[in-house]
Amino acid sequence: MAHTVRERTKLMNRVRRIRGQISGIEKALEEDSDCGKVLQQLAACRGAINGLMAEILEDHIRFHVVDPDVDPESEQAEATEQLVDLVRSYLK
Repeated sequence: MAHTVRERTKLMNRVRRIRGQISGIEKALEEDSDCGKVLQQLAACRGAINGLMAEILEDHIRFHVVDPDVDPESEQAEATEQLVDLVRSYLK
């Protein structure tokens, strides 16, 4: 994932936030917290993981599936944008 080097800080911050959310879920379970609270934390964590996955998948599409130097006005570039939009909407 050499192309993610420039995005490493952003991605690592996302991972750290997810780790914090997981720790919060663990703590809530240890303390016998309300089910609603735990479910809400789980949903937030799932959303954060989906966001991270969408970010990495988008980079993969842009740098490995499609030539990054393709003309932005080409049909291939348009199809790439449609695919990225579809992936993002699916992972929401």
